[in-house]
Amino acid sequence: MAPSHALRCCKRALNWVPVLFINLVVGWSYYAYVVELCVYTIPNNAERISYLVIFHIFLAMFIWAYWKTIWSKPANPSEAFSLPRAEKELYEREERAEAQQEILKKVARNLPVYTRTAGGAIRYCDFCQVIKPDRCHHCSTCEMCVLKMDHHCPWVNNCVGFSNYKYFVLFLSYASLYCVVICATVIQYFIKFWTKQLPDNHAKFHILFLFFVAALFFISIVSLLGYHLWLVGKNRTTIEAFRAPFFTNGPDKNGFSLGFSRNVAEVFGDQAKYWFFPVFSSQGDGHSFVTRLVQIDPEQANSVLQQNDIFCAHRFLLDGGQTVSVTIENEQ
Repeated sequence: MAPSHALRCCKRALNWVPVLFINLVVGWSYYAYVVELCVYTIPNNAERISYLVIFHIFLAMFIWAYWKTIWSKPANPSEAFSLPRAEKELYEREERAEAQQEILKKVARNLPVYTRTAGGAIRYCDFCQVIKPDRCHHCSTCEMCVLKMDHHCPWVNNCVGFSNYKYFVLFLSYASLYCVVICATVIQYFIKFWTKQLPDNHAKFHILFLFFVAALFFISIVSLLGYHLWLVGKNRTTIEAFRAPFFTNGPDKNGFSLGFSRNVAEVFGDQAKYWFFPVFSSQGDGHSFVTRLVQIDPEQANSVLQQNDIFCAHRFLLDGGQTVSVTIENEQ
């Protein structure tokens, strides 16, 4: 037990190394920009002050979003998704997978759960002992089930999911803008040092290296940002982009897509004044999500639903940009 506990503590400590690295890089970039560039290199006070104001605005937004991503606790399934005591005892005593599934189906009838495993079974986490809500997955690093899990990010040492996905996207956005501000304001002095127009001094190394580091980070971050903005527009998580979620009528990579504007609103909220600030404004509670039925005409929806015999809920069919509400019957 002791060695296992010690190894777990060491692992948790090592998980903070990427976060420490990012903070050291940001700390050095602050010194290089404020002291070496603005204090020692820029001769004009007006230029110096304007650079410092712009720099600190984007730095503050970047740090705010970054630390919100780190310290936002991943949202977990509520107690409603745990098996009641009687059913839990039956589930643990039962050895047959078919019988276990019947127990899970009985409990899941009263839950807003519409996704299944690839084999059509109810998704159940044996570690957390909960029926997984839609889009919820178990993170082996965090050792918990995370609502609307996107991925585990080592650079924030946290799971990115329902509780902090907006913060993560803003973190990438402001990190990219932070790099852009550095590159745009440093480049003229980078060229002057590179072409020997400015004398060699202690600021030369910092300014040359600052430009290269900012440019490299920008290239890597903006590509990741573009990918996640695409995911937001499609209303997919990284996991769903690689493996389409399974519904009772089969896999559907666009199962949660409600159209671009509604997809964006689900992550950033319906009030634009909160979009650019790392404050929580995402829609829903992370346990249930509006879905769509694909490849079904509105006139045929009711008959197909009766044939498929799916769980009771209100779901939405998008057809030609119009939303049609349909009622889904209970599974027997």
